[in-house]
Amino acid sequence: MIRKSSALVLLAGYLFQAGLAEARTFALTGDVVGELVLISTVRKDTIADIARTYSQGYREMRMANPDVDPWLTGEDTEVIIPSLYVLPSAPREGVVINVPEMRMYYFPKAGKGERPLVASYPISIGRQDWSTPKGTTKVVSKVKDPSWTPPASIRKEHAAEGDILPAVVPPGPQNPLGAFALRLGFDGYLIHGTDKPYGIGMRVTHGCMRLYPQDIERVFHSVPVGTTVRLVNEPFKVGLSHGRVMLEVHPPLEEDLKRFEDRFTQVMTMLTARFRQHEVLLDWESVRAAIYRADGVPRDIGSAYPKSAVAAQ
Repeated sequence: MIRKSSALVLLAGYLFQAGLAEARTFALTGDVVGELVLISTVRKDTIADIARTYSQGYREMRMANPDVDPWLTGEDTEVIIPSLYVLPSAPREGVVINVPEMRMYYFPKAGKGERPLVASYPISIGRQDWSTPKGTTKVVSKVKDPSWTPPASIRKEHAAEGDILPAVVPPGPQNPLGAFALRLGFDGYLIHGTDKPYGIGMRVTHGCMRLYPQDIERVFHSVPVGTTVRLVNEPFKVGLSHGRVMLEVHPPLEEDLKRFEDRFTQVMTMLTARFRQHEVLLDWESVRAAIYRADGVPRDIGSAYPKSAVAAQ
């Protein structure tokens, strides 16, 4: 049971409003969507319970609330729901999966006169030794109540731990694919449900992407076969919201630590490329704090206005 705060709280330049986190679909009006939400807990709440209730991943909840005990949150503990997102720098169409963020974005086609929308879902991704692929593919088919034929490599891994998998796991509550699956053009990789929902938002799969049962059902019914799926690797994201520059930093994947070692330089390069046509004023303390906290929470790091607008003043 989660008790919501009724107050509006301004913290570190962000507006927190209770009762909004249940929405998973947002109007697409710029680079940033969603809102940060502040709730208060009851004694029996765990971070995993709260994450599932608010369609958040476990890791992103832990990063946003590092001082909260994940198993004993206590009574009336304030917990941040980090449901504010800078969109990845990928085409805003089809499905975009930002692997290090462990989050999926779906941009449905807007009909004539309809406003564009984006839906966002937390996912689980592959472990370091079973990495989720990157690149562009498509949804090639959809299956309700899928059976699972574990590859020989996975059966061997389980057997080494004393867990003998059958050649085929039939549909049902014990099937690790859950009730719905989308097959991708990458051979052997799926977007699917799970029989272990409390693992969402962790590196626990053999490369596939898992969603909460309620989320994969929505995705199954809304994402058509043939939809483009882009899997990107963006631990750092920058965007513009109402004249404010927003920076969202996630820890890079373990296997990419060397590639993203010089975070400050890489973020500066991204900012320069994104705001080449803008007059930018940055708060350097906020920039450094966002980079080195790497807590996945978008932060206001300054202002940016088109150079043409500034020249006209």
